[in-house]
Amino acid sequence: MEHFISDMSHHFAIPFTNPVLIFALLLFIVLVSPMLLKRINVPSIIGLIIAGVIVGPYGLNLITDSAGVNMFSTIGLMYIMFIVGLELDLKEFKANQNKSVVFGIFTFVIPFLIGYPVCRYLLDLNVYASILTASMFSTHTLVTYPIVSRMGVSKNQAVAITVGGTILTDTAVLIVLAIVINSSQGAFEFQFLLKLLISLVVFSAIVFFIIPIIAKWFFQKMESEKYLHYIFVLFIVFLCGFLAELGGIEPIIGAFAAGLALNKLIPHSSALMNRIEFIGNALFIPIFLISVGMLVDISVVFDGYQAIYIAAVLSVVALVGKWLAAYLTQKTFKYSVAQRNVIFGLSSSHAAATLAVILVGFKAGIIDEYILNGTIILILLTCIVASFVIQKAAKQIAIAEEDEDIIPSELGHYAQEKILVPIADASNIGKHIELAMLLKDNKSVNSISLLGVMPNNEQAERNIIIFKKNLQEQLSDAVAADMKVDVIATIDHNVAGGIVRTARETMADIVILGWPGKTGILEKLVGDKVDLIIKNMDKNLFICH
Repeated sequence: MEHFISDMSHHFAIPFTNPVLIFALLLFIVLVSPMLLKRINVPSIIGLIIAGVIVGPYGLNLITDSAGVNMFSTIGLMYIMFIVGLELDLKEFKANQNKSVVFGIFTFVIPFLIGYPVCRYLLDLNVYASILTASMFSTHTLVTYPIVSRMGVSKNQAVAITVGGTILTDTAVLIVLAIVINSSQGAFEFQFLLKLLISLVVFSAIVFFIIPIIAKWFFQKMESEKYLHYIFVLFIVFLCGFLAELGGIEPIIGAFAAGLALNKLIPHSSALMNRIEFIGNALFIPIFLISVGMLVDISVVFDGYQAIYIAAVLSVVALVGKWLAAYLTQKTFKYSVAQRNVIFGLSSSHAAATLAVILVGFKAGIIDEYILNGTIILILLTCIVASFVIQKAAKQIAIAEEDEDIIPSELGHYAQEKILVPIADASNIGKHIELAMLLKDNKSVNSISLLGVMPNNEQAERNIIIFKKNLQEQLSDAVAADMKVDVIATIDHNVAGGIVRTARETMADIVILGWPGKTGILEKLVGDKVDLIIKNMDKNLFICH
């Protein structure tokens, strides 16, 4: 018994060392957090980050920064950037690449210009520390992108320019980091800039020219081996990340480039795309968000006034700088308030790139522990603020896009004239057909639709067959005039309701009704068929006598 208890206590010793138990706990958090927070309308991202704070080394210490967790965290971050590149509307991105450059400049320069004097004169940091910390304000990680993707607004122009700006500003920050580190060590040379430029050229050639050719060949040759497609895609993602790292570029930029390279080869509605999104959203991305929370050391707020003061100043400067960049972008390109908030929500969350800059500076002795701890608090606060902002803004855009008028280019042949002729008596349709032929636009490819609405009873199927048979015998005029005519038969409890519904389903522009017959007492009270149709239909109506 003692041996059993000892063995059990070993398995549950804190921090957990059993990989099976650690993975089970992570999956439990991924499962439960969204379920609990959905009830109080809190984004699931926040729940995962807070859960990471609780179970992490600075919380209950159930999970440490083990190699397995770090691996899943790295995979999750690269997965986010890969999906961003994969889901990006390339036509929209290319059409607005200049806007991406403008936003990239705003979101890099404005936080930097605000952050440098604050760090230099308010926090009393030296020049190198001020430059490095100010550049940290310019970085951002697309932590909240899964919310945008889930809301179905990832193709909005505001999202496209934010993604483009992300790559620009993060690359600029990494160059600043290299310059500061080399300068602080008194060994600044321009050779590393030349190396970086050459690496970018070679990397771009491999990713955007060679990899698409290989991928296209692989998908064609392995058409029947669907599971291999997903493995191949994962391999490409991490190969690109590794190639980027070899060239002195962040792996997340390599993952984003992999998404762009495979963008045209993986249709958004394909089974492969569904697998990519499902596994990422179910496993890799949630564990990355938990790992972000594990970095947060809440105890720094108890280290005295200075720690709280520095954390507050850093957080305020980071949020204000990004908001101003989003505001200027909105005014420059005349975006809506919701689009501005999407830009702010996507670009205000600081995580991986921010932490990378600060950790490098800390290890080089440029940044002290107060700035390091303040940055970790900044990561938590900005992710929480960004999550709330993006959820509200993305919902507003999704609702607005549903209410937008459809432009003719999106309608295809539905943009051309469509005539619907409801028929009550198949033996008396001559005048209806003549009027329809007179009104029809010869340029329209749509046929004239003859509609019969049958009562929804036991005889419905028999009545449909009889209706279609009788109509075919009466279509000689239309056939002789070489006019396309099709027959629609439907079932409805109310004839008027069936006509209105079918007119909407077929997107008819013109509806030709027969002259109403005698009405009974009930029809006079509630309105006859024609009255009900006129009240409920916004089409051009003709009544043929």
